[in-house]
Amino acid sequence: MKYSKEHEWVKIEGDIATVGITHHAQDKLGDVVFVELPEVGKAFKQMDEFGVVESVKTVSTLYSPVSGKVTEVNKDLSAKPELINDDPYGNGWIMKLKISSPADADKLIGSDDYQKLIEG
Repeated sequence: MKYSKEHEWVKIEGDIATVGITHHAQDKLGDVVFVELPEVGKAFKQMDEFGVVESVKTVSTLYSPVSGKVTEVNKDLSAKPELINDDPYGNGWIMKLKISSPADADKLIGSDDYQKLIEG
């Protein structure tokens, strides 16, 4: 897994990237009550805004950690946005992208550096 400094995670398998928000991000947000999902087929460049997560505390913008076209969204989040709180790295994923620029992953940080970022 790789991470953005904006607290999104990405898991790359072949040319597909699964994207979500980190445990740290969902913890800071509190109880998630709504997730705005992107449209399937929409293309994003790295760090483009692709949606929002709304919690009982605040609204947070989501940024695409890599460039690509949305192939799938987690429709379960429409009825159960709390999946992000319960399982941010599993059932709480947000979207899947077909990667258009594999080099984008090189601009993200690994788990050790992400840990330092949230502790710093």
